[in-house]
Amino acid sequence: MLHWREGRFAPVPTASVADAFETRAARRGEQQLHLTIRTTHPADDSLVLGGALEAAWRTLTGDAPAGWSTAEPVNLPWSPRQLTELARARAEKSAPTWLVAVGAPDRPAIGTCRVVRTPAGVEEQITVAFGYTAGQAPVRSLSELAQALAARHRLTSMLACLREARVDLTTPPHRELPLVPLSFTLGCEAVRLVGPAVAESAPTRPVRLGPTARPALHYPLGDGTDPASWHRLKQLDDHLRAPR
Repeated sequence: MLHWREGRFAPVPTASVADAFETRAARRGEQQLHLTIRTTHPADDSLVLGGALEAAWRTLTGDAPAGWSTAEPVNLPWSPRQLTELARARAEKSAPTWLVAVGAPDRPAIGTCRVVRTPAGVEEQITVAFGYTAGQAPVRSLSELAQALAARHRLTSMLACLREARVDLTTPPHRELPLVPLSFTLGCEAVRLVGPAVAESAPTRPVRLGPTARPALHYPLGDGTDPASWHRLKQLDDHLRAPR
C-alpha cells in the first residue's frame, strides 16, 4: 500500500493490503437506508404525483426534497404539481416519465421516480437512498412511513434495506457491503389481491396497519445487520406468489 510523501509515492510501513479494502463507512459507522416503493393510482384529473416520495422524505429527514429534474444536474425546486403536469403530457404520448430528486446538502438523500400508465392505473416506481452517520438511521420510523403511504398514497409495496456505506451517498472505488433487508410492506389493495388469509399466514408474521377490515401488512425482516434477512424475504416472496 502506497501514500504520497515528500513529492513521491512511498510504502506505508504499518498498513496491510486488507486495509485498502476496508470501507471508510464501516470505520465510522456510516449507513444508507434504501427504499423501493411502488404506488398505483386511478388515472383521473385530480391525481397529483410525487406524494409518496415527499412523504418518505418528510418522515425520514423532516423536510421535502430540495429539487427535482428529468436529468442531472437537478435545477428545479420541488413541485409535485409541475412533475404531474409533465407526466400527464408524456402519458398522452404513451411515454413514461423518469425523474430524479435530491435533498438539501445537510441531509444527504437522492431518489428516482418512474411514472408509467398501466392497466391498473398510474404507477409510481420509486427508489430513494438516505445517508446517516453512526446511530442515526431511523429504522423505527419505517412502520410509521408504511402506514402513511398505505393510508394516503395508495401504496402497493415497499421494501426497506440498510447497509454500511458512505453518508454522502458517493460510491468509492472498491467493494462495498451489500444491502440487508429491514422490512417489506404490502398495501391494502395488494393484500386484497393476494388474499388476506394468505398474506397474514406468511412465514414472517406481519403487523397490521390501518383499518381492520382493509389493512396493509408490514413484515419486519431484521435489524439490517443479518444477511439471513434475504432468506426470510425469499420465503415471504415465495409464499405470496405461490398459486392458490
